[in-house]
Amino acid sequence: MVMQAPMQQLIQCLTVLPGVGEKTATRLALYLVNCPAEQALALSGAIAQARERIRLCSLCYNYTEQELCTICGSTVRERRVVCVVETPGDIMSFERIGGYNGCYHVLHGSIAPLDGIGPDQLRIKELLARVESGGIEEVILATNPTMNGNATAVYIAEQLKNSGVQLTRIAQGIQPGADIGYADQTTLKNALEWRRNMK
Repeated sequence: MVMQAPMQQLIQCLTVLPGVGEKTATRLALYLVNCPAEQALALSGAIAQARERIRLCSLCYNYTEQELCTICGSTVRERRVVCVVETPGDIMSFERIGGYNGCYHVLHGSIAPLDGIGPDQLRIKELLARVESGGIEEVILATNPTMNGNATAVYIAEQLKNSGVQLTRIAQGIQPGADIGYADQTTLKNALEWRRNMK
């Protein structure tokens, strides 16, 4: 089947999405051009609106529409405990399991020397400043149990070793090399509950 230029462009745009290969992109593109016009327009409008309105929380760097995200702006969250994660999606995973009432800090990635990503490309300086400003008693390092995630946790632990805060690492109930976003709720809950000291 010969594709027209707009279809090829749509497929190409869809293949940049995580986990979407050419076959899936083609299937999605065919669906989008055949679905009711209002459905396609609603999707494009939602994407445009999200891009325009969503920004980073000024405290934890989660996605938000306000200065502070709903977690940082909450009056009932435990501010003395901060869980450090790689992505805003990891926050969603922890929030789904319930049982954690602390706050978060999003790094927006992990240290990956082969990809040219060092500590300065992440929100590590901002985390150190939060701890230095006082009021935090425990930092939970919940980066993914991958080589890069573990290296990031070790780096942060080294930076905070003289800070006086308790440093813990989530338990390795999550398999090495796994992504927190794909962990089931029980595994994630156990990893959080069985966290261990980093120093």
